[in-house]
Amino acid sequence: MELVRFDMQKMESPEIAGVEYQHGELQGYEVKEYLLEKWNRECAYCNTNQVPLEVEHIVPKSKGGSNRVSNLTLACNSCNQRKGSQPIEVFLSKKLEVLQKITSKAKKPLKDAASVNATRWKLANRLKETNLPVELASGGKSKWNRTRLFIPKTHALDAVCVGDVNLVVNWNIPTLEIKCTGRGSYKRTLVCKYGFPRAYLMRQKAVQGFQTGDLVKAVVTKGKKIGTYVGRVAVRASGNFNITTKEGTIQGINHRYCELISRNDGYGYEFHVKTA
Repeated sequence: MELVRFDMQKMESPEIAGVEYQHGELQGYEVKEYLLEKWNRECAYCNTNQVPLEVEHIVPKSKGGSNRVSNLTLACNSCNQRKGSQPIEVFLSKKLEVLQKITSKAKKPLKDAASVNATRWKLANRLKETNLPVELASGGKSKWNRTRLFIPKTHALDAVCVGDVNLVVNWNIPTLEIKCTGRGSYKRTLVCKYGFPRAYLMRQKAVQGFQTGDLVKAVVTKGKKIGTYVGRVAVRASGNFNITTKEGTIQGINHRYCELISRNDGYGYEFHVKTA
């Protein structure tokens, strides 16, 4: 079980001893993950995202700044180099709004992380009560495992990388992804932004035995759309349906070409192929 996302003790007391990963290869992963969440995965000084971000000391270490999480932020390489060992008040002397945002956000308490941690401890204790073997690990360690083994990030592979992991084989086997798609809406009148009716849907949801959301296979044997299509159907009163496949939406497929595979149960199913 991935017990805690953030190690708050490590953040508040970075010099504390006795934790195995603290002085090993895992050092820094817990703090970096927390900072990515806290600073919205963007540079605190210029708001740049989608670039490599570096851990930056708000009060430079050369000026007595500590490694506590309240003194850390994220910066792109350009801003980090330009700030150097300058006090933040000097570096942002012409950007007082940015200075105020950073200084106030840096003091943000860890209460959100504490709330999540308390909930997960409750779940962990319940799991232990089952008398089954339970292994506890952190989110930082999961990311470290994934990075060390060159495994891409997906929900399934994150679960594989939780805990003590030395090797993962056949990780690229497709996994079945299930998404909640809903069963449609009872609302049959569409309105404009002012609340006035602008269009009316069919009163009945079934047409020629098909309902919107059903998984169908259509084998078209003549016309401009000859081919085989498998996907979710959107029914029309005319009997000419739209079928959404992996390649896109095919419009105007007559119901005579359609064969029901499964009824709409409110979920979408898809095999996801994982690549490095």
